[in-house]
Amino acid sequence: MGQLYSPFRRTPRDRRTLGGIRRWLTAAAGALALTGSLVAVGPQASAAGLTQVTGFGSNPGNLSMYAYAPDGLPEDAPIVVALHGCTQSASDYYAHSGWPKFADQYKFALVLPQTTSANNANSCFNWFDSADSTRGKGEALSIKQMVDTAVARYGSDTGRVYITGLSAGAGMTANMLAAYPDVFAGGSIDSGLPASCATSVTAAYTCMYSPPDKTPAQWGELVRAAAPSGTTRWPRVAIWQGTSDTTVAPANATELRDQWTNVWGVGQTPSRTENLPGNTTLTQYDDASGHPAVSVYSISGMAHGLAVDPGSGAEQCGTTGTYYLDTICSSYHTARFWGLDGGGSGQPPGALPAPTGLTVGGTTDTTVSLSWNAVADAASYTIYRDGTKVGTTESTSYTDTGLATGSTHTYTVAALDSAGAAGAVSSSVTATTTGSTQTCFTANNYQHTAAGRAYQSGGQTYATGSGQAMGLYNTFITHTLKQTSPGYYVVADAGC
Repeated sequence: MGQLYSPFRRTPRDRRTLGGIRRWLTAAAGALALTGSLVAVGPQASAAGLTQVTGFGSNPGNLSMYAYAPDGLPEDAPIVVALHGCTQSASDYYAHSGWPKFADQYKFALVLPQTTSANNANSCFNWFDSADSTRGKGEALSIKQMVDTAVARYGSDTGRVYITGLSAGAGMTANMLAAYPDVFAGGSIDSGLPASCATSVTAAYTCMYSPPDKTPAQWGELVRAAAPSGTTRWPRVAIWQGTSDTTVAPANATELRDQWTNVWGVGQTPSRTENLPGNTTLTQYDDASGHPAVSVYSISGMAHGLAVDPGSGAEQCGTTGTYYLDTICSSYHTARFWGLDGGGSGQPPGALPAPTGLTVGGTTDTTVSLSWNAVADAASYTIYRDGTKVGTTESTSYTDTGLATGSTHTYTVAALDSAGAAGAVSSSVTATTTGSTQTCFTANNYQHTAAGRAYQSGGQTYATGSGQAMGLYNTFITHTLKQTSPGYYVVADAGC
């Protein structure tokens, strides 16, 4: 952990009351600290093609700007801003993250801000300090000035500027999305924390290990308070989190989901869920037009870091290193979520309208029968149960089988065109199978909470309905819960 209380020198800009305790935060917590070696970067960074840009504004945050523009970059191309983690540098993130591959392939400019130990003992972006992470101040304003400079330098499309970051960089990313929704069309928060979660050292520890149990509305209000008054346009947000992360608790992904779905006004019921490579589960939440507004990528078993997948395949990218973990290429999937692979708007390619008239035709102990109105030009239809794809059919009816007795499910349907692109998702219907409602679920406390079978308060977990104590809110404690009635669960570890 190092010398927890030893002071450190700061520049005149940073000689504030938080000066001494920032070292405490960054050293003791790992500061969301990624322990790769710090790379000294001069006018030309060590990674080929990454160039320092000077004179990009008043730079109140005392940051350095590095940029990469692929050959043949067209006018009106997008920009991706990528924030490194603690003890890292712009060239380190450039070399490992995989973003240069897709900048070349999809033709967008990369901007990589860099901080140093002059700002923070472990070269972390000061995500927990409102003097650096709010609109018009410190590091946040320096990053905004980099965007303005890149737009002028490359003739970029101001409607397609995106930001991503890892760990402390992810904490800053969330704050930038909240402070500058007029600048960023989308963001990706990789192993990070909700916007405005921490404005002090104590709050930073709480956020990292046991984030506050705020309602979605409370989290959303923090974003609305940070944004310009009257903001109605919000960025599309990707959230990446490993389930075995002990530096940033996986619960942060749930709180982030709650925050940004509330901002979008779409609720916390998934629109769809699918399995991706690398033990990754993707859960999406659509806006009113049926396009993903918030996407949560949960990587089973991954510790703290950025997900990469070295190799030459189309969906592979990056190189492994300290806290660059070989699971799935997060940069590829994030780029696609934003629409950088050709769509340019973050919207899926399908143009078919949502099916109408979705109706439950009947139920048995184990089945639910559905029907809906045909969609012109639809080649087939995909059926989603509780946000997860369960079947595809060319007809306008479907029977879902193998269900638990007395279980309640929510269904939606989307039409697919001849190329297999899904259109907008239908309105949902709810169906309950007949028979006993007593159903049992065995999972860890984090999974129970994410599924709504439990809730967390003060870092402890409690069964929904009965309120029975289940222990610490994490992935290491497992219980069996019995559902005795809708929305009511009891601990049934002794048998169900």
